[in-house]
Amino acid sequence: MSKNNFKNSWKPLASVAIWGASFIATKYLLNQLEPLIIILVRQILAVVFLGFIAFIQKKNFSINLHDHTYIFILSLVAIFHLWIQLTGLKFTTASNTGWIIGTSPVFMTILGIIFFKEKITFMQVFGILISFLGLILLISRGDLLSIDFITNKGDFLILASAFTWSVYSLINKKISVHYSPLMTILYLFLMMSLVLAPFTINQKNIFALYNLTINSWIAIIFLGIFCSGLAYVLWAKAMSEMQSSKVGAFLYIEPFITVFTAWIFLKEEISFFTIFSGIIIIIGVIFVNRK
Repeated sequence: MSKNNFKNSWKPLASVAIWGASFIATKYLLNQLEPLIIILVRQILAVVFLGFIAFIQKKNFSINLHDHTYIFILSLVAIFHLWIQLTGLKFTTASNTGWIIGTSPVFMTILGIIFFKEKITFMQVFGILISFLGLILLISRGDLLSIDFITNKGDFLILASAFTWSVYSLINKKISVHYSPLMTILYLFLMMSLVLAPFTINQKNIFALYNLTINSWIAIIFLGIFCSGLAYVLWAKAMSEMQSSKVGAFLYIEPFITVFTAWIFLKEEISFFTIFSGIIIIIGVIFVNRK
């Protein structure tokens, strides 16, 4: 790898490493906080961080009400997506979450075919089938008769969040706003915070925040400043410096980082079958992403 390639590649790699570890921090916090308060505090911290970056870069903070209508819609989808994801994470492992979330491109392809009449190749059909085979193996652990919506509710909720993320991504792709990427995400997180606040700020949640341990505060600061803040800035920078396909390829590493960090910090078991199922999912997604 040339010096210039390494100079550019560390940014998406750092972003993916941070995002991969986010499930571990969230899983840890769910022992003390409800999903909505985690989301709210995470978004507020991200708003502060991104607002500071925007101020340093002398961005234009003027508001376009027409664009904010689209951002409001995106914020509702994003809140629902995160709420499903965090609720599902309460009932399944961080490792499974990392693998299942990786199927989002499969759902994006399917939705693109249904709603936007996008063409699909044989290679993509093959990839979709491979990904769902890997999913079934992962959730069932090889025993297909063991799958049910009660026992595997966490996995199914995470799968639903992969679907809602694909909905969010397609809406984001089809709408047009006049803000820069940094200001768009800043206003999105701000809108999400405003929508969540009335439903989340109450005596129970305030008391829970007040009694958080130091490790829990480190986890929630990591989610807000690093996952929703720094990682986004690095990813956006990488997208401006490298081909999008090369940047996107780094996402295939994310589940492996999740599994490894879950093993270290949460003592989750790494079984051969889990890794095998996850690799099948990733192979399928790679085929889906190939036109």
